Amino acid sequence: MTMPLIMPVYGTRPEAVKMAPLVAALRETAELDVFISLTGQHREMLDQVNELFGIVGDHDLNILSPRQTLSAITAKTLGGLAELFETVKPDAVVVQGDTGTSTAAAMAAFYEQIPVVHLEAGLRSGHRYSPFPEEINRKITTQIASLHLAPTASSRANLVHEGVPDDDIVVTGNTVIDALHEVVRRPADFTTPELAALARIDAPVLLVTTHRRENYGDAMSNIGRALRQLATERPELRVVFPAHRSPVMREAVLPHIDDLPNVTVVEPLDYREFTHLLAMSDVVLTDSGGVQEEAPSLGKPVLVMRDSTERPEAVEAGTVKLIGTASERIVREVAELFDDPRAYSAMSRAVNPYGDGLAAPRCSAAIAEYLGVGTRMPDFDHAME
Repeated sequence: MTMPLIMPVYGTRPEAVKMAPLVAALRETAELDVFISLTGQHREMLDQVNELFGIVGDHDLNILSPRQTLSAITAKTLGGLAELFETVKPDAVVVQGDTGTSTAAAMAAFYEQIPVVHLEAGLRSGHRYSPFPEEINRKITTQIASLHLAPTASSRANLVHEGVPDDDIVVTGNTVIDALHEVVRRPADFTTPELAALARIDAPVLLVTTHRRENYGDAMSNIGRALRQLATERPELRVVFPAHRSPVMREAVLPHIDDLPNVTVVEPLDYREFTHLLAMSDVVLTDSGGVQEEAPSLGKPVLVMRDSTERPEAVEAGTVKLIGTASERIVREVAELFDDPRAYSAMSRAVNPYGDGLAAPRCSAAIAEYLGVGTRMPDFDHAME
């Protein structure tokens, strides 16, 4: 009997981090065969994560091009997968999250009547353009998917509200927690010289990441001005800024901070190094979705430079706070955490609403059951943690 063939498709660093534990779990499932298709939407950062977790793709569309548009990502992924499906016939395609790769891959599979499994299903901000284009990407993928692997009960509720049959949803926890647990256990050897030097001194550390498209323009400039004010007014503070490769972001933020002695701007870090930097930091200032999930697990307060989030669980728990992108608000909120021990303590409680480190086996078991060769595990229940 031929084993069902599962095709994970991914192309960005966040997808790779969250797919890696699932790929490992699928490969450990004797009843399933796995064929990994990469798109290369984020070339270097994708390759770094795959190397970290020992993953080698079976096929690579290699779609990356300078200043590529969302339309180009979609078109190249659709065309490349359509050609691949002529020779490789998966029984199910697995996509992750809300990227251009995930939505285009779901569409390509749908056009060939191949079932789609959506990893990290059901996240919703409730705002069409925030985050952009991820909110609509998620909704499109929901309409296509046959099996929805929701990370939390809240995500499940969103799907049920939109009419997804309850039997098609499995609450798994988020595989990013599986990945985080694995990497944090590894030695914290910094290969970036600036970070190795920072690890040897005793100073408060503010970790900053920003890349969201909806923050392009004035919001990015506001972020740059806020960082300059914080670093100037607090010479003891060490601001670490792994700069995303987006030219738009760099042109808006870096001129405000690249001459300051207590601001360390580094190139994008591999996942291992970023995870250990996260563990070393005192406060996190970000617009990233993934960091909102990872940092609370390490007891790090997170200030989110957005007005809404599709990850409300940590906000409700009090470890993540939405602060927008006004310079004055950013400065005030960061200052409060460094100056008020009670405020810091309230936000630094290590809670883990997103998973218990067993999301990947839950996901692989659910996929096996969907394909008739296994039995799903009990759903993840944060209340039981």
